[in-house]
Amino acid sequence: QVQLVESGGGLVQPGGSLRLSCAVSGQIYNIAAISWHRQVPGYQRELVGAMASGGGSNYPDFAKGRFTISIDQAAKTGYLQLNNLKPEDTTAYYCLVTVRRYPGRPTRDYWGLGTQVTVSS
Repeated sequence: QVQLVESGGGLVQPGGSLRLSCAVSGQIYNIAAISWHRQVPGYQRELVGAMASGGGSNYPDFAKGRFTISIDQAAKTGYLQLNNLKPEDTTAYYCLVTVRRYPGRPTRDYWGLGTQVTVSS
């Protein structure tokens, strides 16, 4: 059984930083890709950034230069580094992890339950 555990959210002042973690529990071969999303209540979930295991990544304009995704395969964990946070970044952040449980087998996607980021002075 594969599960995701998100952590790292919290309250931070404008201009501050947080690092969100998305840890995969259970048997997997590797993390094929990870993306992070955020959702303000009443609005659609939006992409914050995405990274493939080969290292390619992409970010929307609001995240470029401020947010960075990384993957630690040995720790089975993906990260989202949030720098220079702004009040408008306040919302819940969700990870979406594509895992391959066994070599040569198809991948499968799993969503985290979310972690709240609040940017306020």
